Amino acid sequence: MSKRRKRKVDIEVREKPEGVTKNEKVQSPEKIKTVSGNNTTRKLIISSVIIAVVFFMIGSLAGHELTGQFFAAPALTEGSDMFIFISPPGCTNCDELEPMARDAANTLGIPFVKTGFGQEIKSPGFVLVYDNVLTISGFDSEYALKNQICQLTKNDDICSQAEDLKPPEEQTPTTEVPKSDRPEVHAFVMSHCPYGLQFLKAYVPVMELLGNKADLEVNFVHYIMHGEDELNDNTRLYCIQKEQKDKLTDYLRCYLEAGKSEECISKVGIDSSALETCMQEADKEFEISKNFKESGQRFPPYNVDAALAQQYGVGGSPTFGINGQQVQVSRSPEAVKQAICSAFNNPPEECSQTLSSSPESPGFGPVGSGGGSGGSAQCG
Repeated sequence: MSKRRKRKVDIEVREKPEGVTKNEKVQSPEKIKTVSGNNTTRKLIISSVIIAVVFFMIGSLAGHELTGQFFAAPALTEGSDMFIFISPPGCTNCDELEPMARDAANTLGIPFVKTGFGQEIKSPGFVLVYDNVLTISGFDSEYALKNQICQLTKNDDICSQAEDLKPPEEQTPTTEVPKSDRPEVHAFVMSHCPYGLQFLKAYVPVMELLGNKADLEVNFVHYIMHGEDELNDNTRLYCIQKEQKDKLTDYLRCYLEAGKSEECISKVGIDSSALETCMQEADKEFEISKNFKESGQRFPPYNVDAALAQQYGVGGSPTFGINGQQVQVSRSPEAVKQAICSAFNNPPEECSQTLSSSPESPGFGPVGSGGGSGGSAQCG
């Protein structure tokens, strides 16, 4: 790990003009700075076009169909590193987390910019440009923020703060779980919900460990919140689990990393012809496309697991259920494993194996990357 010398960087922030609504785009003129170093001249261009691309990427990671706009136009000189704090409307903890983000930027010695956003999201996000690497992520706690920045920058002070903030292990379910010889386990998600993705990243290692000892399924919330891509990815997952289950966890590990379903189908060796046939049959059986196009509802029905979702009282993504009962657990593999193992009449020896107790982070990312909190945020 290393500390870097703080250096002065000029930053220009343009606030949202009065009278501009959240759905109106502010045109920011292209800012060009020329920097000399190692006999190389670099032009750093940060324009409204690039900003729009960045925020499109944020939306892809967070699982939201974006309509918002960015209201800060940064102009950089030496180094080009910066921290952009994204404070969307509807954010329930932005006021609490903003000073912590500002402190992290100060510790790194880089500019801090706060920007608004035009779509409601419950938690803040950030764009970190550091040592020529651009990272986009969401976070829901100070620990999640500092832990991610530690991993990205290896800064001693940030890493020390993250270690101090590391939450205690939450390995015991908050509700007593009914017992059975072979537990029936359901994780209800939306395939583009950042918190559903967070739970799946914790769930996959447990599926791999206990899949032969319990009936572990991925199921779906009974409505669509994140557009047609979510609808299609839901149905792909449904069909892979139904007809090619031996490839399910490999596919999930690939899909959860970046949401590239088509690439993952090829990489994992899914029978694409059989998958397409299954998806067409599911579409007809559950009227998936018809409901999406014709329901007239803000969140169109998605009825693949509607009856089961009603049985478990599902109200958002994720919802976790074991043996007919909702269960609240921390979103770490070890916490999920212990919840399931507590539902066995006679726990198998696999339950003695220890998995990671670090909560996963919301949104797309590699399984096992951690960086999140054990919170209970949902889409829905």
